[in-house]
Amino acid sequence: MISVLLVAVFAAVVAVAVMVFGGGGSDATADGQGGEDLVVRENSHRLDTAPGEVTLVEFLDFECESCLAAYPVVEQLREDYAGQVTFIARYFPVEGHFNGQNAAVAVEAAAQQGEFEAMYQQMYATQTQWGEQQTSMAELFREFATDLGLDMDAYDSAVADPATLERVLADRDDGLALGVQGTPTFFLNGEQLTVGSAEELIAAVDAAVNE
Repeated sequence: MISVLLVAVFAAVVAVAVMVFGGGGSDATADGQGGEDLVVRENSHRLDTAPGEVTLVEFLDFECESCLAAYPVVEQLREDYAGQVTFIARYFPVEGHFNGQNAAVAVEAAAQQGEFEAMYQQMYATQTQWGEQQTSMAELFREFATDLGLDMDAYDSAVADPATLERVLADRDDGLALGVQGTPTFFLNGEQLTVGSAEELIAAVDAAVNE
């Protein structure tokens, strides 16, 4: 189960995000104009795939402190609801985070070699080292790729390929069309959640699983 400390940290950081980003958007649901197709694309990155209908989608920015606070909560949910919930991560680099887009491109380049989750985890594990910098950290991200044992020629080509950035921005564009205003923003079964604490996220997932 998720510790009281994690709940408190998540709540405190998300409270700041609510003030800055307006709580990640409205309570609008993704329906009516193909909205559900925007929440989950065929090429969306799945951290876990479950046979049931419960799907939790997170629009995230790897440089976002609120996303870092949410990360262990999502990881614990993945453990607690393994085989019951499909977990999907989508890119939403936020303006003002100098390396948010660079990080997403690095993760997408790793994903092209089947290492999305490993690079995703590495970004959060090291965010305090590279976040809030005003110079490119692309070389550090390249070191992460080397540590993961990636084919570096392929990685470098992917990072330089405009299609890799286009893939990242396609996620962001879907988020904007859905009303995402900040990160993290969660969609549960196609409906945008307004989450003010870890407890609220956990309760929403639990209710969906036990419907």
